[in-house]
Amino acid sequence: MPVNLTHENVRDSVLGEAEKGNFKVKKICIYGKGGIGKSTTVSNVAAALAQEGYRTAVVGCDPKADSTRNLTGRRVPTVLDCLKGGAPEIAQKGFADVLCIESGGPEPGTGCAGRGIIAAMQEIRERNLLDGLDVILYDVLGDVVCGGFSMPLREGIADEVYLVTTCDYMALYAANNICKGLLKYANTSQIRLGGILYNERSSRQDAEVVERFAERIGTRVIGRIPMDSRIGEAEIKRKTVIELFPEAEISGEFRKLAHAMLTNPHRCIPTPLEEEELEALWNVSR
Repeated sequence: MPVNLTHENVRDSVLGEAEKGNFKVKKICIYGKGGIGKSTTVSNVAAALAQEGYRTAVVGCDPKADSTRNLTGRRVPTVLDCLKGGAPEIAQKGFADVLCIESGGPEPGTGCAGRGIIAAMQEIRERNLLDGLDVILYDVLGDVVCGGFSMPLREGIADEVYLVTTCDYMALYAANNICKGLLKYANTSQIRLGGILYNERSSRQDAEVVERFAERIGTRVIGRIPMDSRIGEAEIKRKTVIELFPEAEISGEFRKLAHAMLTNPHRCIPTPLEEEELEALWNVSR
């Protein structure tokens, strides 16, 4: 039985092991359909972890380059921007000293975003920008798991994947496709699925269908993101709810989610569903 650790005990354990050289950096990928709330989740989880004393980084792997906006209050120069212009500053410090990096991508219609991510990851490695950290969070577009978007799965960049989804069919469809990519690379890397993050920002709520989906692919829902107007309000002000509304219930939910991800002992190779199975599972709830 895993021990239900408090934030303080987990933090002390992590930092103590790091000092002894025994701590293994937690490298986590957050995948999901475009617009599903990945960047919101990543930025708030990062803020929560950093406030608890973890040396935390966010690496945005989405051409929109908005993963770190809520942490820095601005659009930071991307790795590709810096390479084109010769500027040395790739990593920026954000709220609570979260290290913020955006891979960037080409102008719309002019190139392959996946290749841009590959080039950015190579540059990050060569500069050793992620050395000495406790937690690294990668925010990755998951509508199509190919090219650079699959790099964290196949190249050992991350160890765990979490899928953000609503109860909508296309969100679950994208999550299922990501599981297919994860299954493909699981035998040649240590990448595993850590669980599902249920975002309630949908026109209807059906937690049961998300729970059933998680069970069918071999994992579980480890946290939820409630609908809350303060999320949108904070993002308009380019902040996390952790920073702008530290005492709000929604901030507490993100702290719970951060804690669950940090202490989660359940990792699996998923069993993706066939399209007909996914449709049948979703239609049961209608």
